[in-house]
Amino acid sequence: MSADLLPKLKALAEPTRLRIISLLAQGEMTVSEIMQVLGQSQPRVSRHLKLLADAGLCERFPEGGWVFYRLVRTGLVSSLAGLVEEYADFDAPQAQRDRQRLSELKSQRRAHAELYFKEAAQEWAHIRSLQYSEEAVESALVALTEGREFKLHVDVGTGTGRMLELFSPQASEGMGVDLSREMLSVARSKLSEAGLSSRFVRQADASALPLEDGAADLVTVHQVLHYLPDPRVALQECARVLVPGGLLLVVDFDEHRHERLREEHHHRHLGFPPARMTGWLQAAGMTLKALETLESEGIEGGLTVLIWAAARTEDAGDALR
Repeated sequence: MSADLLPKLKALAEPTRLRIISLLAQGEMTVSEIMQVLGQSQPRVSRHLKLLADAGLCERFPEGGWVFYRLVRTGLVSSLAGLVEEYADFDAPQAQRDRQRLSELKSQRRAHAELYFKEAAQEWAHIRSLQYSEEAVESALVALTEGREFKLHVDVGTGTGRMLELFSPQASEGMGVDLSREMLSVARSKLSEAGLSSRFVRQADASALPLEDGAADLVTVHQVLHYLPDPRVALQECARVLVPGGLLLVVDFDEHRHERLREEHHHRHLGFPPARMTGWLQAAGMTLKALETLESEGIEGGLTVLIWAAARTEDAGDALR
């Protein structure tokens, strides 16, 4: 018997902790959300979560004043969580209450996300009116990764989490990072609604990703770099967390003169000339594999969307030191 298995089984040998594992199997949650579903006090829920974390069954991630918990994504823990779900008595009154409260919690998240979208709708509608359709951009991204499978997809500046959803058929696991807690809430709601419990998000800066070197084999940066003070630093971070041969996809605008985007929508850069971005990628230890140009059609003064696909070279570590 694995020495790692016994403490996990001991930690699971309690009804409330089994309920918590069943909840976390649906996606990451805060202590207050778990309290809301279980109907138990904060000290009691926190004590159970500590025991589960000490046994290596779940992880905790502080985010501002909140702390999120999620299942550890290893084969052993996934198997144990699967057994909990398989043998759970969902007809029992307590299990039905948990499911009902979890459904209500997801509805609250969805309402919060819809409110945020309503407030931001005018800004996004203006930008979308100037550029190539998002559906076409997504199709081009998928085409660039056709036939490939990935272990870990990292989406930098994840926003609504759409890129995590888009590549979920090809990636075993996905992690989105964003500085905005509002956007992280939206992403969590969207991912939960899509049933993507193996996708999660973290609050982090694009210039300091919370990952070890070579942790990912796919990194996406979708319409993010024009917001950053120094995009080169973010590209170096993307290269650092990629394995040799790992793929980086960057989506952004070609150089343009729409000053309104800087004045009203906080764009620090009015797009990027293709050669400049390519030079930054090479300086970060990346090799350009493809450059897609998607020009807006029938839109006077429209924005051109560019997609850079680059792979980390074997000796990229030297370029990053």
